[in-house]
Amino acid sequence: MEKEKVDELKALLSQPKKTVIIPHRNPDGDAIGSTLALQQYLQQCGHDAVVVAPNDFPDFLKWIPGVEEMILFSTETEKAKQLIADAELIFTLDFNHFSRTGNDMEAVLNQTDSTYVMIDHHQAPADYAAYTYSDTSISSTCQMIYHFLEMMDATDKITKDIATCLYVGIMTDTGSFRFASTTSTTHRVIADLIDKGAKNSDIHQQVYDTNSTNRMQLLGVALNNMKVLSELKTAYITLSQEELDTNNFKKGDTEGFVNYSLSIKGIVFAAIFIENKQDQIIKISLRSKGNFDVNQFARDHFNGGGHINAAGGKSDLSLNETITSFESTIKNYKNELEDAQE
Repeated sequence: MEKEKVDELKALLSQPKKTVIIPHRNPDGDAIGSTLALQQYLQQCGHDAVVVAPNDFPDFLKWIPGVEEMILFSTETEKAKQLIADAELIFTLDFNHFSRTGNDMEAVLNQTDSTYVMIDHHQAPADYAAYTYSDTSISSTCQMIYHFLEMMDATDKITKDIATCLYVGIMTDTGSFRFASTTSTTHRVIADLIDKGAKNSDIHQQVYDTNSTNRMQLLGVALNNMKVLSELKTAYITLSQEELDTNNFKKGDTEGFVNYSLSIKGIVFAAIFIENKQDQIIKISLRSKGNFDVNQFARDHFNGGGHINAAGGKSDLSLNETITSFESTIKNYKNELEDAQE
């Protein structure tokens, strides 16, 4: 963010404001961690700050400090609408287009004339915000919130709870610090968060080591459904609605499943296709290694997007039709897949 804009935002935040902070629909660790960290900082500064999430999120994130104060648009719609209507300042975190909040919430945001601040690390940001902090090179929105606090000369306000929130988002969005987006700066930020009270081992255990029996059984189904296309350096998983129901699926149970396909030797492109009959879509997650751009692949074929090595999308076709289309499409990328670095 340019210094002039930073100074303007500092001035804007120098007086208490009614503030709403919004993550994307189906918020993940980075979205939840960044919004709650920012909320706690703004509350310290005297702002009336509240997080309004579009909908519910996985149980393994419901221990994060401050989560009990969140408002869900999907279940507290009228309250959420009023908070948005009354807001003087609205922060949108970990997304860069209103459509990422879902149709109902998108319509409300489009009708609001509040001042918007965007903090996000995805590609192709929209231009709705008066203040935009966008950087696709940074590992996570939580790391960006840390740098935002640096801009505000406020890293001294990072409490143990704020440090914990930020650690969660950085850890989850970097794949526990193994993705290429993890830089030396990321590690320096993490070191400071640990110094400020984040308990790294406890956080990892809370997020990754609390599997239910149903989730582990669903993972077995997913791995059994895996198909490997060795000649295309591609592997994918499918999960039908029936398979989800049989294993008592809960939101978040399939988190990380796509990475099992990517872990196979010789595979540079992995996907998972999950049937959602309620929304009448196939939810798609894409992962890659090296220079194979799944962000562009998702944008071109599945109404999605994200990062070069991690993206998502959706299909309005049936599960079988979606798979047929996918297998036909990736044949056109044979040369790029062969050239991709593992």
